[in-house]
Amino acid sequence: MTDVQLETRRDLRERAFQALMAMEYGKDVVEACQFAYLHDRDEEKEMDIPAFLLNLVSGVAQSKDELDESISQHLKEGWTLERLTSVDRNLLRLGVFEITAFNTPQLVAINEAIELAKTYSDEKSSRFINGLLSQFVVDKAEVAE
Repeated sequence: MTDVQLETRRDLRERAFQALMAMEYGKDVVEACQFAYLHDRDEEKEMDIPAFLLNLVSGVAQSKDELDESISQHLKEGWTLERLTSVDRNLLRLGVFEITAFNTPQLVAINEAIELAKTYSDEKSSRFINGLLSQFVVDKAEVAE
């Protein structure tokens, strides 16, 4: 991979997802970001972690309870967050955080979450994430009116 590719928001968003997954196994925010950003680089030197990556991961980590509540409100009856895979949970957290707290356009945030689901999960998961995030956006717009 070239440095140009590594610095795209799409790539940094994928690395944020990887960091969130690492946090599921006990890593702290900075350690998880360092791992996700540096793990496949050939360079031995230390590199600064991009602010976009740190902001995404730390924002999701700090807002986890609120994000989980928002996601839970959009799950079908009988479903809980614990019933979702950790991949789906973290993609939904990342998507909802970008929609609510970042100035990422809503459709971009949804599309990026769908693309990550296609890479790290399956087609069924990507449709589920699309449906839940789309409904979240619709409900958010209705509340704002």
